[in-house]
Amino acid sequence: MTPEKSLSKQKPLDKIDQNILKILQEDGRVSNVKLAQIINLSPTPCLERVKRLEKEGYIKGYVALLDSDLLGAALVSFIEVSLARTTTKALDTFRTEIWKMEEVQECHMVAGGFDYLIKVRTRDMAHYRKFLGEKLSSLSDISSTHTYVVMEEVKVTSAIAIPNT
Repeated sequence: MTPEKSLSKQKPLDKIDQNILKILQEDGRVSNVKLAQIINLSPTPCLERVKRLEKEGYIKGYVALLDSDLLGAALVSFIEVSLARTTTKALDTFRTEIWKMEEVQECHMVAGGFDYLIKVRTRDMAHYRKFLGEKLSSLSDISSTHTYVVMEEVKVTSAIAIPNT
């Protein structure tokens, strides 16, 4: 959903919309016929609702969730990044460069004792060290980084809690 969209201009989510969103988060490949059966609607109105939810921005897209171990990206690290300067140019440059780094899975600007929190997936510690030394550390304006290596992924989900209306 774009920032310009106002939630007040959108049709409120009813129980059926909420159920559609919950089911699609669990299985984005569910057929419209099966989805319609689960939520007790006929296929045409079900498809119309899904299309409306897509158009209104509730559904941004569909993805496949991949196995990081099988793809050689099993090591997860979180990196706190502090910038030497937080000028508009420095922030823009940092954002642009982070988007180019395939190891970076998430990057969030945060309030607090540092500027960004980055989630990185690498093959192993040697790959991480190479990423840190050759990619991240080469960015201008980074004053410090602190890394936290994940020992166990306790909960990993892409699902968003759907508020009940």
